[in-house]
Amino acid sequence: MRLNALPKPLLAALSVLATALSVAEQSPPAETYVCAAVNKNYVIGSKITTTSGIHRLEPSGEWKHIGINDPSVFAVSFDPRDRNVFYTAALNGALRTLDGGANWRIMTSWDITEPKDVCVDPHSPDTVYLAHPGGIAVSTDRGTTWTARERGLPDRGKYTQTIEVDRVRPGRVLAGCESGIYLTQNHGRSWRRVLETKETVNDLQQSPHDPATWAAVTQSAGAWISRNAGKSWTYLPQTPTDGALYNIAFDGSNPDRLAIGSYTFGVLTSEDGGATWTHRNNGLPEPQRVWRVGIHPDTGRLFASVYQNAVFVSDDFGRSWTSIGLEGSAVNCFLFLPAATPNTP
Repeated sequence: MRLNALPKPLLAALSVLATALSVAEQSPPAETYVCAAVNKNYVIGSKITTTSGIHRLEPSGEWKHIGINDPSVFAVSFDPRDRNVFYTAALNGALRTLDGGANWRIMTSWDITEPKDVCVDPHSPDTVYLAHPGGIAVSTDRGTTWTARERGLPDRGKYTQTIEVDRVRPGRVLAGCESGIYLTQNHGRSWRRVLETKETVNDLQQSPHDPATWAAVTQSAGAWISRNAGKSWTYLPQTPTDGALYNIAFDGSNPDRLAIGSYTFGVLTSEDGGATWTHRNNGLPEPQRVWRVGIHPDTGRLFASVYQNAVFVSDDFGRSWTSIGLEGSAVNCFLFLPAATPNTP
């Protein structure tokens, strides 16, 4: 059938689809950010100069340092309305910049220190969630004031390592604590435990393909997956329980691929949705102490931070590795931010 013989509404729809696909193909890849402590061989009083904190991987392959020099930056989260506004979880508290990292302000007071994770609510970007040793704090005014929202968390066991907002369901947040995974459906006003653990939940991630799918890794209970938006969890077979798993990542370019980073086991990958796992450490330097992994959402490139060595990448999902710099570093967080467009602030 000739195209001009199709009904006009169908032709119009096909035209819109073709335009959308063309724009998608021309969209630049997401930008790669890390929170890294570059401090190998450094001690207080040393004359060695190191640059720690947030780094962005430039198209040239160089790492550009952004903002303050702070080895204790554990996580970063950007305001989706303005990428010049972002927050970090660091030793002194939650920090915020409004000008792309040129100036910073500590937004928390003495009672909230050493936060481990920070997450801007994509549905209401003035709201920021903070995971810290004392529990969970929430700000609804871009970090100016903070309120403890811990109803339903235990008096003992509310140390919180990781927190993530559901990207499609407003009000739903999952938190990984030392006593398990907790879920709120009302912006943190109340929580209920959906997975009990004896040690800390180190990382939580939501699938970029199916928003009902979440994955988590723990200090000593292996890796877990939820297929019903975090309401119940199933242990992922073959994931180790005799050592800590530090983080887990979904491959945005392939729904069957996941990766885990571990100081004890190195890099573990799955290419069947988590049913089976393979160690992918050949080519990484000894000792293969992997601090964190990340997967670029557009290309599927696998990143691994080898503790106080360098950042390594693999374009064949861990079968071979190449160093791309940040020597002497330990990456606390990989973040892939959609590239700026002419209309992005």
